[in-house]
Amino acid sequence: MRAVVQRAKSARVSVDGETVGSIGPGLVVFLGVGQDDSRDDASYLAEKVGNLRIFEDQAGKMNLSCIDVSLPVLVVSQFTLYGDCRKGRRPSFTEAAPPERANELYNEFVEEVRRLGIEVETGRFQTVMTVSVDNDGPVTILLDSKKQF
Repeated sequence: MRAVVQRAKSARVSVDGETVGSIGPGLVVFLGVGQDDSRDDASYLAEKVGNLRIFEDQAGKMNLSCIDVSLPVLVVSQFTLYGDCRKGRRPSFTEAAPPERANELYNEFVEEVRRLGIEVETGRFQTVMTVSVDNDGPVTILLDSKKQF
């Protein structure tokens, strides 16, 4: 399971012009599910995101998590995080999980984040979404449950 985590001043996701999820300050998580992912990957990544210390403390040091500062998370599914561009010019998505399995693990990730006491907003799985993120910093972190990076 892969995630691109961005610290945001605000963010929203819309489908066909309708806002389906939005947050003020918090985290935006673009989440991709791979062929070999399981509930363990969802749990691992949820814990990592919830406890990621990328918010500033009183000394201005990135030392606080969204749990510490009670900020929400906006989770958006993004299978393209498994795009492989090593050959040719068109990405291959063979490492991405099939939609039914990906949706199951996407929802498991969302529930795991909620179990940490974090408010969660979401996009709409397997739709074309417009995502607006007002980056804060910018701070962008890449996470992979298999620890490939």
